[in-house]
Amino acid sequence: MGMYSFAQTAFVKGIVLNEKNLPVEGVNVSCSDSKTQTNGKGFYQIAVPSNQNVIVEFTHVSLKKVSLKLLLSSNEVYEFNMNMNAYEEQMGEVVINSNNKKTVQGIITFEAKDIRFIPGANAGIENVLKTLPGVNSNNELSTQYSVRGGNYDENLVYVNEVEVYRPFLIRSGQQEGLSFTNTDLVQNIEFSAGGFQAKYGDKMSSVLDITYRNPTQFGANLEISFLGGSLSVDAVSKDKKWSAITGIRYRNNSLLVNSQETQTNYTPTFADLQTNINYQASSKWQWSFLGNISQNKYLYQPLTRQTNFGTADAPMALAVYYNGIEKDKYSTYFGALKTTYEVDDTFTLKIIGSVFHTIEQEYFDIYAQYRLGEVDTNIGSDTYGDITYSRGVGSQLNHARNDLDALIANLEVKGLKNWKQNQIEWGVKYTRENIRDRISEWEVIDSAGFSIRPPIVLPKNDEPYQPYEGLLIPYQYVKVKNFTNINRFSAYAQWGRKDNWGRNEIWYNLGARMQSWEVTGDNLESNLQTVFSPRGQFAIKPDWKKDMLFRFTVGVYSQPPFYRELRDYNGVVQPDVKAQKSLNFVLGNDYSFKMWQRPFKLVTEAYYKKMTDVNPYTIDNVRIRYAADNNAVAYAQGLDLRLNGEFVPGTDSWVSFGYMKTEENIDNRGYISRPTDQRLKFGLLFQDYMPKIPSLKLYLNLVYNTGLPGGSPAYADPYLYQNRLKDYRRADVGFSKVFIDQKTGMSKKKFFKNFKELSLGFEIFNLFDNQNAITNTWVRDVYTKTEYAIPNYMTTRVFNLKLNVRL
Repeated sequence: MGMYSFAQTAFVKGIVLNEKNLPVEGVNVSCSDSKTQTNGKGFYQIAVPSNQNVIVEFTHVSLKKVSLKLLLSSNEVYEFNMNMNAYEEQMGEVVINSNNKKTVQGIITFEAKDIRFIPGANAGIENVLKTLPGVNSNNELSTQYSVRGGNYDENLVYVNEVEVYRPFLIRSGQQEGLSFTNTDLVQNIEFSAGGFQAKYGDKMSSVLDITYRNPTQFGANLEISFLGGSLSVDAVSKDKKWSAITGIRYRNNSLLVNSQETQTNYTPTFADLQTNINYQASSKWQWSFLGNISQNKYLYQPLTRQTNFGTADAPMALAVYYNGIEKDKYSTYFGALKTTYEVDDTFTLKIIGSVFHTIEQEYFDIYAQYRLGEVDTNIGSDTYGDITYSRGVGSQLNHARNDLDALIANLEVKGLKNWKQNQIEWGVKYTRENIRDRISEWEVIDSAGFSIRPPIVLPKNDEPYQPYEGLLIPYQYVKVKNFTNINRFSAYAQWGRKDNWGRNEIWYNLGARMQSWEVTGDNLESNLQTVFSPRGQFAIKPDWKKDMLFRFTVGVYSQPPFYRELRDYNGVVQPDVKAQKSLNFVLGNDYSFKMWQRPFKLVTEAYYKKMTDVNPYTIDNVRIRYAADNNAVAYAQGLDLRLNGEFVPGTDSWVSFGYMKTEENIDNRGYISRPTDQRLKFGLLFQDYMPKIPSLKLYLNLVYNTGLPGGSPAYADPYLYQNRLKDYRRADVGFSKVFIDQKTGMSKKKFFKNFKELSLGFEIFNLFDNQNAITNTWVRDVYTKTEYAIPNYMTTRVFNLKLNVRL
């Protein structure tokens, strides 16, 4: 009987605001025999009968009644947010179910307001993505992530339907600074880990689709921490036709980098300015402009480093003494103009134009002298912790003068037509890419008084016992200039429909993409290449007592090469590189249920990707170097699980688990692990508050990843070296004390009377002080001719304070 009652219930929840967009407390919410009231934040949740027409009524002593007619499915959770006023009674009708089009498409949505408080060394949207199954990153200093066996270059990112790009030359996470996305400006966040529709672009792994908000009244938000600060302002004209949201951010990673083993003089400056301006020309015509100016200056002067490794019986250490400096600068400029015209209630046209310009320089001269040896472990000794016996000494000089200037322009036309239960979408796009690239870098290694030549250089000789009298050759040397132009034309069309199959609900979507491109430039000859990518989705919600939804997706995902994929290990552009192709199969299930009298959802997805024309690559920190040769095939297979819900009433948390295996076969030599072969993943994002002090909140962000293949010397043959780095373990925790919000009420003090929110946060990054390695440094013992892998560790435990003010 209890199961039958549970199956015949649905839930309605949301927030009630007044005409000033302020939460309303004490609104009576009733439906049949169920009654409740909104709390101090305007939040409510009520159980309603399912599979029948019901009316939910909202009443308040000083506001007009609102009635909502609903028809919901069993265990369905429908979110209804509204504004009540004192002037007119409102009546609405909703006949939908929780399996909306985003759920049917397998797209995950996030609450933008929660992301601001989740702790992390790089707080923001990417920080939350890394807790999802199938999404992996072993670098807390980077906002880059890999999805289901893909690399950083295989992920699409859209802001307001405009594709955004990241700088080209960045080679380490600590140089990145800021993600493009400003969390303070965000309204909607949608993410797909694979199997996405044809309307999204030509990448093989994932889509992150972000929409900036359109403000309705003046507001401001200020955040200050030891890592920097941000300020955003909402503005609206008197006639409501113009609105703008603008944000400025500054970040300094000194606090994080100074926790690493390398002692440095480090002066970074990461800053950007973004604005989103909207103009409502008429009820049918809207214009918007998205602009961004970003400048990252990275000044790095390493001094010393000591890394202890080995075993308790044979402790060893590498001590390095540096001289020199690195000066990197990345300046990017981005602008996009978008216009939307509603021809009628069923037909919408959009035109989008954008320009991205990046000017980058990477200059460094770093001279390092090292000692490799045994460590004094005698407590009380004057030399305790120091190297007392040297097994190897040497020096290394790295030099680079790299410059890049890239200009990317896009023009796109999109259309959407709704006809009865059908939805047709189409689009055409032209892209022009102009890249001017100069690479000049070399490395010289000296060990025990002689210069080490590259392992691939012959003839060999027995140094230092027999002197080599030939010319000195740098260990690594690249010097090339590339002037490259790429013209692209792409188009897509897709058709979607919802139907009933007996008493079951079904959705299906069929679509295809195509792209043609040609690479030209100095001494470059390329043939016009074209790829075609058909895709299909099918979803069904059976008429069961349990709320289940099943999805199946199959499609071809082709990725025409971007400039970085055209450039080989020696920096030379190979214009005839083909598009990498992936045949994807995804089978998913959403199970919505009730636990502890609260709603939960378990999402399960199994996937298999068969890849051809694969362009092999290596990863060093966040720098990807391609072979620029489609000489491999690969596959990826795995299972993703995610359970999310209100583990604590009124908060949203989730736990995720992922298993993934990806291998490649290069030149028919057999299958080996790819650089992104992240076998096991566990993630937890948990929110809580103290029952007796609800204004004191806790946020926990925990990630565990098994070790990636990597850390091998740059010249190593991957077929001979398949060792893995150690497992990645990290926990970040944040505590937030809310002094002023809608629940506590406005402050009576004059200075604080206009504050909508005032909170102070305390964060601990890497709570358990785990030593996570991103790469290895390889050093030779000249006596035994043994090579030692010395891990390059990431950040240690770091503390941070954060003040947040919202007007």
